[in-house]
Amino acid sequence: MKSILTLLFLIGQLTIAYSQNWELDFDNALKTTQNSNKTIVLVFSGSDWCAPCMKLEKEIWETVTFQKYAKDHFVMLRADFPRKKANKLSKEQAMKNAELAENYNPNGYFPAVVIIDNNKKVLGNTGYKKLTPEEYIEHLNSFIK
Repeated sequence: MKSILTLLFLIGQLTIAYSQNWELDFDNALKTTQNSNKTIVLVFSGSDWCAPCMKLEKEIWETVTFQKYAKDHFVMLRADFPRKKANKLSKEQAMKNAELAENYNPNGYFPAVVIIDNNKKVLGNTGYKKLTPEEYIEHLNSFIK
């Protein structure tokens, strides 16, 4: 029993140590990029209704491989558009996300992943692709010159 509890504790610690740090405010994300050599990865998701968004979350964003890499190279910015009442965003956050969508996802694609430099310049757009975390990192980096 003690071994099982120890194992669960260690797994929990690993999850905490490598959880994706999502920024929810564009201005904060931009400030971070201007103080570092990082690039913004803006993710438009429908976290509770969009199947490809959920796959991207599970297969890429939640992986330790991606999280370790992203910590040093990307500022991860999420603009979520949930539909279920239980997941409703604050009015302020919903307005921020709508403004981001107007500027960076006017066609309303989900998931949409937009790579942005520290001058607000869009370097590229992508979405869900059936890739390994390593391949997805390489794919995102292909937009950064």
